[in-house]
Amino acid sequence: MSMVSLGGSARLVRSMPAGVVLSVVILILIVLMAIFAPLIAPHDPNTQNLLGRLKPPGTVVRNTLYLFGSDELGRDTLSRLIYGARVSLFVAVASVLLSGVSGCVIGMLAAFYRGWTETFIMRLVDIVLSVPAILLAIITVAVLGPGLLNVVLVLALTRWPRYARVAYGQTLTVANMPYLRLSRFMGAGWFRVLWRHVLPNIAGALIVVATLEFGLMVLFEAGLSFLGLGVQPPTASWGAMLSTGRNYVATAWWLSVTPGLALFLLVLSVNFIGDHLRDRLDPRSN
Repeated sequence: MSMVSLGGSARLVRSMPAGVVLSVVILILIVLMAIFAPLIAPHDPNTQNLLGRLKPPGTVVRNTLYLFGSDELGRDTLSRLIYGARVSLFVAVASVLLSGVSGCVIGMLAAFYRGWTETFIMRLVDIVLSVPAILLAIITVAVLGPGLLNVVLVLALTRWPRYARVAYGQTLTVANMPYLRLSRFMGAGWFRVLWRHVLPNIAGALIVVATLEFGLMVLFEAGLSFLGLGVQPPTASWGAMLSTGRNYVATAWWLSVTPGLALFLLVLSVNFIGDHLRDRLDPRSN
């Protein structure tokens, strides 16, 4: 049985394009880096060493190696990069889960009940989508205040309409299926109909949306932290590192290049995986 599973996994990997395989490897490495940050990071990300300020990559100061250089306070850039991955991944995963679950439920209810419920929900979706997401996020954070949990809440509140619209459209396509009408005729409640019959048929499209939204959440978190509205110092964040690095682009390029490259690799890998999932789960894209 295990040999069959291993053989199936090997065939699945061979069927994936090289770019997707590389993207999966990069994503796994970043996730492992975030999970085992205390074991991997060579130094405490918040420990300051004013004698080691703005040292280029590879510099050794008093038996301390700065492999990726140091920042304006003498903190190790590599350690802060590793711990910053925790913030980006946590915000992305939590906001995708919150916005995905809430948007999916709201969209399915709008398509299931129709009438004034459908009209109210979909007009609300149109209103939220008409406001630029980053602007809405900035305004909401300014009201609620910066912080890790507030960033997650803000991103969930601003991104649920996309899931709602996809869930609404997909639910309408299966609403008139014979098995669905039969289930309702037999007296099944709305929860059982949506959970047992509708959700399994629309899960593929929602998974694709969630995968693509994951990369956007990483960028939004970095953007808010860049503006000082995200995770607050001294907590390491890739966006905050970019904000600091912009003041030293000419003299300490590594402060902005390393977090920028990390963001690029993470978002690009997630987008590659999302495109592959779309091709596999959506027959109409083939």
